[in-house]
Amino acid sequence: MGSLVSALTWAAPVAQVPVAQVSEAASTAAMAPITLFQAIVIGIVQGLTEFLPISSTAHVKMVPVVLGWGDPGVAFTAVIQLGSIAAMIWYFWADLRQVVGGMAQAALGGKYNSPDFRLGLGILLGTLPIVVGGLLIKAFIPDFDNSPLRSSATIAIVSIVMALLLGVAEMFSTRQRTFEALTLKDGVTMGFAQALALIPGVSRSGSTLTAGLFMGLERATAARFSFLLGIPAITLAGLVELKGVLAGGVGAVGLVPLIGGLMAALVSSYLAIFWLLRFLKEHSTWVFVWYRLAFGAAILLALATGKMQNI
Repeated sequence: MGSLVSALTWAAPVAQVPVAQVSEAASTAAMAPITLFQAIVIGIVQGLTEFLPISSTAHVKMVPVVLGWGDPGVAFTAVIQLGSIAAMIWYFWADLRQVVGGMAQAALGGKYNSPDFRLGLGILLGTLPIVVGGLLIKAFIPDFDNSPLRSSATIAIVSIVMALLLGVAEMFSTRQRTFEALTLKDGVTMGFAQALALIPGVSRSGSTLTAGLFMGLERATAARFSFLLGIPAITLAGLVELKGVLAGGVGAVGLVPLIGGLMAALVSSYLAIFWLLRFLKEHSTWVFVWYRLAFGAAILLALATGKMQNI
């Protein structure tokens, strides 16, 4: 969160559209009708990118823009994100039962050094940074959804920076520590990394996976811990956004497209989690590093040539 101001300063020279025009364009795009087909496509993009280390915020915004549909808007995105939350809870239900049950038993028996208690406490403490960061953003940047921090230029630059950090982590990580070796410190450290995802383009999965590698965790262990740590944070964020959606409505989005996008996000999210955990057991993260570099470079090239507006 400390890099919010610096990211804004860094992205400013690249911006080609005044902030007022950006806000107007974003608002207009957000109000555009969404068809069932578009909702399903956006839901699939949301589900796949929520858990792959490539930033769901960036892709859910940029893919519809590139396809000429406009920014789907925060309200629609918040609703379909509930599908990703449901998929994550569904996939890790057994782990959640074990952690919550084990933590409760350990607390009642005074066994505070038990693995389940340490893991549960680590997840709770690791959730605090992103919650505090989110509250600070709402307090000091009330129009954050239309701020330059959500601009295409910022997303592109942040994507490239995070790709480079993931590449460095991949090169220098020892990757020797297993899930059983996790400590309370790991939860807090990864929690601060998770808070960076408040900046669009960072990727919650990407920042926590990068932090896990720097901490010497196995790739699959880092990813699994990242998912468990993300359950409270993503759920809280989804519920907060849903409250706003219920109060203000979803504009031109109909019930059928909304349900279609939600279900598409649920199924694609579950498949993304299933695939990533198995992929990282035998493969490196370099495919995501190169993808993020290409993604960011493509956006910057489109901005520089005038083929895309900095919205």
